[in-house]
Amino acid sequence: MIVDAVTLLLVSKINYWIYIVLMMLGLYAMMTKKNLVKKIIGMNILQTAVILFFISISAKNNATIPIIEHGQTSSHSGVQAVDYINPLPHVLMLTAIVVAVATLGVALALVIKLFNQYGTLEEDEIIARLEE
Repeated sequence: MIVDAVTLLLVSKINYWIYIVLMMLGLYAMMTKKNLVKKIIGMNILQTAVILFFISISAKNNATIPIIEHGQTSSHSGVQAVDYINPLPHVLMLTAIVVAVATLGVALALVIKLFNQYGTLEEDEIIARLEE
């Protein structure tokens, strides 16, 4: 009986487990890889997982877009917020996507500059050359 409850909990929240795995994969790549391009890819995976997580938790079942047309509600009952989707998390994640793309562009530009200057993208080799 307990095993069934745990299995149901794990399966019903599978999207959260996927986001956790993606976040840990991105964090692992950023911390352990020595190649700068691999670190940037890990950073991008981590950012994407966070964005997907926030979009996922802002979803609502049986809700509609927050546009109220004239005459849609009766005079004695007000607008019920539970019937509408909050657009703020989605707008914030659009902003986060723009920031992630800009961060990726700047990071890749810096990596190109480092490669042109040092001839390698390995972090250890660049640090060794800086210490000389």
